[in-house]
Amino acid sequence: MKIFSPEGKLYKFMVRFTDCVKLELLWLLFSLPIVTLGASTAAAFSVTLAMVREEEGKIGADFFRAFKANLKQGIAMTFITLLCIWAVYLDLQLIDTENGVIFLVTAVVAIYVFTFSLLYAYPLIARYENTLLRTIRNSFRLSMKFFVRSLLLVVITALECAVFMWSSTTIIIGVIVGPVLVMYTISYVANGIFEKVEQDGGSE
Repeated sequence: MKIFSPEGKLYKFMVRFTDCVKLELLWLLFSLPIVTLGASTAAAFSVTLAMVREEEGKIGADFFRAFKANLKQGIAMTFITLLCIWAVYLDLQLIDTENGVIFLVTAVVAIYVFTFSLLYAYPLIARYENTLLRTIRNSFRLSMKFFVRSLLLVVITALECAVFMWSSTTIIIGVIVGPVLVMYTISYVANGIFEKVEQDGGSE
């Protein structure tokens, strides 16, 4: 039947779903040491960006190559990401104190800055060679330049996470492919932005 042919939509969907599961397993495995979480995430973004452009090859080989290439910056990004999360968490824990309003405002500002500074950071690491400081700065610049698109992306990814946490069934699905689907969503938007910037003459 045509629906089961290599050109059929069902066949293509199953192939893509299988690739996502493979990528999810690789991402989880290489993130286990925690310190390599950033490198593993950058490697996964390298694959999802290729998926968006329909240029992916062998998932495992592409992931390993990107993981090795981005290991140094990825490890640094692990600590930066965890530090941002810890800073926001600390502010939120201090909201009930005497200076709670100050800590609330600080937390809101921190969430805003950290979110947009990191939103495209990992895709940028995956696609371009640059210093880590410029990568983070470029992520924030792109977020501000394409603010509506970036804000919508944040909302969509937040909704995806909420759906995955909705029930025991969706949690299982989330464990199987959740993070990769979120990365794919970010990659889809980031790829369009990157191509637009490249056409306009590039960035720093």
